[in-house]
Amino acid sequence: MHFRFRPLPTAAALIAAVFSIAVSAQQMPAQPPSAPPVAPPPAIAPTAPALVPIPPLSSAQAALLTKWVKSIDAQGIGKAPLDGKSLPENALIEAVLDRAHALHNGRVAPADFLSIWALRPAAYDPRPGLARAVAEDRLQQWIDDQAPPYSGYEDLRQGLQTYRRIREAGGWPVLSAGAGESAIRQRLAIEDKTGAPGETLAAALQRAQRRYGLKPSGVLDAATLDALNVPVENRIASIMANMERWRWMPRDMPVNRVQVNIAAAVLTVFEGDRPVMSMRAVTGRPGNETPMLVSRIHSIVVNPPWNVPTSIARKELLPQGRQTLIKKGYRFIKTPDGGERLQQAPGPSNSLGRLKFDFDNPFAVYLHDTPARGKFASYDRLASHGCIRLEKPIPLAELMLRGNPDFSDDVQALIDTGKTQRLALSRQVSVYLLYWTAFAGNNGVMNFRNDPYGWDRLLAAKIEASRRTAQPAAAAASRES
Repeated sequence: MHFRFRPLPTAAALIAAVFSIAVSAQQMPAQPPSAPPVAPPPAIAPTAPALVPIPPLSSAQAALLTKWVKSIDAQGIGKAPLDGKSLPENALIEAVLDRAHALHNGRVAPADFLSIWALRPAAYDPRPGLARAVAEDRLQQWIDDQAPPYSGYEDLRQGLQTYRRIREAGGWPVLSAGAGESAIRQRLAIEDKTGAPGETLAAALQRAQRRYGLKPSGVLDAATLDALNVPVENRIASIMANMERWRWMPRDMPVNRVQVNIAAAVLTVFEGDRPVMSMRAVTGRPGNETPMLVSRIHSIVVNPPWNVPTSIARKELLPQGRQTLIKKGYRFIKTPDGGERLQQAPGPSNSLGRLKFDFDNPFAVYLHDTPARGKFASYDRLASHGCIRLEKPIPLAELMLRGNPDFSDDVQALIDTGKTQRLALSRQVSVYLLYWTAFAGNNGVMNFRNDPYGWDRLLAAKIEASRRTAQPAAAAASRES
């Protein structure tokens, strides 16, 4: 938004003006009480920014953009308006800008995000880039730059086409618990045709179970049956929701980073954009969801105390009684307002374990160790209050502290002192908490995880609602031309 500003007067002019006003005030008679108030000068209205003009399109450019707009549903953001018809130039430009913005920022407006979806796309105006691309006749390069530049996104785009073809072919039948081997094999082959010749049914089921994040028992148990009977339409919605989340990601991600897949409860460390460490995690249970966000790990706390959140203290701990909690290593600390807060002292039974990885965020979540190790053996690891518990916290700390000039000891030695210490990282580490429920495996076959928070269904509905509002606008522009 632009405003018109008058040039500022010089200091001498200001002094002269003040002196002139003072003299005039002494010479002028007082204004009678009945006189109407003096109206203030009119405000200077802001002017809207001028739109960057798009040069006239050549026939070849119009044909290229028309083809791109009409094929855009392959990106999972909705079909082009007036599909199969030629759009007038102004309507075509508006459709192109709409789809470019959706590919760069997502179809859903950030104002319609849940507050816990704290991952926000950067602002993007496609008009200046489109104008330059038309003027310089490099539209294909501009088109290629609109979709997210990640293999994960491209894998989902291809997976979307695969599952749409499956839907067009009639989807898959509902399996019963007593299904025979032939029916099971036929159902598995609809989604995954990578089985080796002569593969046993147990091995085929194990491949499917791994794709769904289930225990690879090789038996058609209830969880596997439920996963196989998810309707194809739901799988398509899941792919589209995950494509939308990719569109929220920054176009340039740091090559050294920590990523947590909340839905799969897995943490991966990347160095030089290559995964160098992976571990199981425990993420938030439904009702205590782990937020999606981006931040930077700035320090590691060794032997941390646990400042118990008020909600957890009230609902889960205080009912046990004050003396019971004191015996368990909790202490009641006076607060400035005369109240008390509950804190668990550092030690082997502390809920944060021996290490805590701190990063700034408005949800008070962090990565931490835990004395409760049994959950890591489970395939259902959504059990925390929102923070991320780590299977291998010491190797992660050693990796982050490697090369830190202020750290010359080893992590276990610091833990053994029993003292609480904060180790500032000389190089902060980017951390991404993400919610991926659909992604391609190394063989290109789609993998799925449950949608424990219901965010896929909600996001798919928001995408569809946003797509419907975009279509009438483009159609109206076409009619007005």
